[in-house]
Amino acid sequence: MAQVRKVKVPLWDEVLRELRAGEELLLEGVMYVARDAAHRRMFEALEQGLPLPFDIRGAAVYYMGPSPAREGSVIGSAGPTTSGRMDAYAPLMIARGLRTMIGKGPRAKEVRDAMVQYGAVYLGAVGGAGALISRSIRKSRVIAYEELGAEAVRQLEVADFPCVVINDIYGGDLYEAGKSRYRLES
Repeated sequence: MAQVRKVKVPLWDEVLRELRAGEELLLEGVMYVARDAAHRRMFEALEQGLPLPFDIRGAAVYYMGPSPAREGSVIGSAGPTTSGRMDAYAPLMIARGLRTMIGKGPRAKEVRDAMVQYGAVYLGAVGGAGALISRSIRKSRVIAYEELGAEAVRQLEVADFPCVVINDIYGGDLYEAGKSRYRLES
């Protein structure tokens, strides 16, 4: 049985160099939530030389689906959304310092290339497990684009947030490794 590694976010170069595709992680620390509409705004801000709502350098961004909290809860269901919807924005954000992305599904070649070039990773969270994942979120607050409602940028504080390294800084790709492992030779 593989050992699960606890790491503190944001992830910096010394930790990023150690991570390999397929490694299971439990994250602790601060990360941000941003989806399509927030990414579009942040991308436009970067193109115009304007500041972002948080320091992107070294940051971890979770592509989390809408999550209205029930009364007395920190957050509602906190499951990942499809990462491919952020692929148009990711290479520029990675070039400007984003080092960790968390979501579900494969990434475009341009995103994977940027991860290798700049030293970023993509982590997978389990789709359909949003209620369980929400137990790892200790604090949640909107920090930007409040008018976007469920798509506003949030800052999360997490502990024992479960995920797996899908793409590492060396070009390792868990999805590709899994397919080749079970591919039948003709």
